[in-house]
Amino acid sequence: MFFTGPTGTGKTEISKALAEFIFGSENHLIRFDMSEYNLEHSDQKLIGAPPGYEGHEAGGQLTNAIKEKPFSIVLFDEIEKAHGRILDKFLQILEDGRLTSSKGELVDFSETFIIFTSNLGVSEVGKQGSDSSDE
Repeated sequence: MFFTGPTGTGKTEISKALAEFIFGSENHLIRFDMSEYNLEHSDQKLIGAPPGYEGHEAGGQLTNAIKEKPFSIVLFDEIEKAHGRILDKFLQILEDGRLTSSKGELVDFSETFIIFTSNLGVSEVGKQGSDSSDE
């Protein structure tokens, strides 16, 4: 799912409500603020550091969360702020329903709902709407 709209319009609240409705608890919502993943190496925070690097054994925030709680809604908030390398990782999740962690483990996303949110272009749409009302 992809929710767009200005800040404060309820995109995250809808995600929480979906987690409550589908899985019985807001605790099944896993949220990532994508402004924290804007650097080239940020994908390592999600899937884990490569072998030989510090923190490799810890795994990634996303892969660990899904292994622990596969029946979840994963919210990637403000996706436009993420680095392009992270967007490439999402292709594997969306196309195959799985993601390979840095440890080589296949993490199954087939029981998760993926939600992306964005504010991108909202100001332009608002400007177009106000321009047309002037005519």
